[in-house]
Amino acid sequence: MALAIGLGLLAAECPWLHRGGAAAQEAPQTQADDYTRYELQAPGSGAFRIFYDVTATAPGKAYYFNSIRAGAEEEVHGVMDLMTGLPLAWDVVDGEEARATGHPRASLEGRYIRVALANPVPEGGEARVRIDKTYWDHESYFEEGDEIVFDRSLGIKRNAVVLPPGYELIGVNHPSQVVVEDDGRIRVSFLNTGAASVPFRVRARPLPASATPPTSAPQQTPPGHPEAPPARGRARGAVARVDHTFSQRAFQDREIVYYLLDPDSHSFRLYHDYTESRPGVDRYLNVVRAGSKASDPEAYLLDTGERLEVETLKGEAITQRGIDIGSPPESETEVVVIWFDPPGEGESRRLRIWETYTDPGRYLRVGDELIWDRHFGRPRNAIVLPLGWYLTTSEFPAIVSETDDGRIRLDFWDDEPDGVDAFVKALRRSP
Repeated sequence: MALAIGLGLLAAECPWLHRGGAAAQEAPQTQADDYTRYELQAPGSGAFRIFYDVTATAPGKAYYFNSIRAGAEEEVHGVMDLMTGLPLAWDVVDGEEARATGHPRASLEGRYIRVALANPVPEGGEARVRIDKTYWDHESYFEEGDEIVFDRSLGIKRNAVVLPPGYELIGVNHPSQVVVEDDGRIRVSFLNTGAASVPFRVRARPLPASATPPTSAPQQTPPGHPEAPPARGRARGAVARVDHTFSQRAFQDREIVYYLLDPDSHSFRLYHDYTESRPGVDRYLNVVRAGSKASDPEAYLLDTGERLEVETLKGEAITQRGIDIGSPPESETEVVVIWFDPPGEGESRRLRIWETYTDPGRYLRVGDELIWDRHFGRPRNAIVLPLGWYLTTSEFPAIVSETDDGRIRLDFWDDEPDGVDAFVKALRRSP
């Protein structure tokens, strides 16, 4: 009887005991940072090649499962580990097998590409993979007269569609970036800033034989044309940027989350995720914004969970350490340096950098109100209000949610290259 009572008390404190033990209750698969590239194949084929980048985030998982959409035929060309650039083993399994091997929420009617990760997902880390496959789906990719149409509901937030060679874009129904790739194909990409799937429809037609072929090569500035200043928006003035290049907003892989502390402290804890893929680069430099002060830096290699070496340098010490920040440092210039093993050809490193910032000019209390006024240049940013504060104002449209510990979170997903001016106000729920 005493043993039964003891187990009952333990079960009340440990709810998983009611479910038959921790081992019997498989944790769900979780993922992040999805990006899909669709390369449209020959018109009439219904075929499009898919490169799907995704990050597995559930600690301890040895497999990642990619659902195969019903109604399409598929061919898997391979799966790659994005940290090492090496191939990963994979097979196609049904829903029952997926449930039995690590995906407890798999549909029993579904089919899945099961990827054997290079290592189980580390605690506090992640595993990044790229799946290369071709779908044949005449419902999603078809011809209408002399036009081709790609019409597909896309639940992934970051996507690109690449037209076949020799085709021009004549229609797209969602605000998108358009650019010519190095091989002359036209790419249409978008960042879905909303919560729902996007019914994405792209229309294209063959270029006439007389058309000037598309090129990604920069153009020469005409003689006498004034040089355009680097500023964006209204400050740029009336000078065209003739040789202007820009990054694909949907593919940009930087993201940052700000955890606001007591506004009287003017401080906030943040983490910044960043991927380095340039061979030989062994450091990340974070030049502290003027008017801010950085403290308590930490950094991790998310691919392994390993903690990295961090240095904070100021003024002349930056030059003495051989650090190039793009201009001569001033006495008050401060830089946080994160060191890591450099990637080789075809490899990459995913970093998470933690810091506490103090910025009296941009984060403060005025009367009873918390005020945050800061520019975000990255496409994906989030603010988490201090515990006990409620949101009253957000100038830039945000997705608002509540965290597990009861704090209000604002997510700013921005598909425009000028960035976000995030002006936020909040009040206490109780004195």
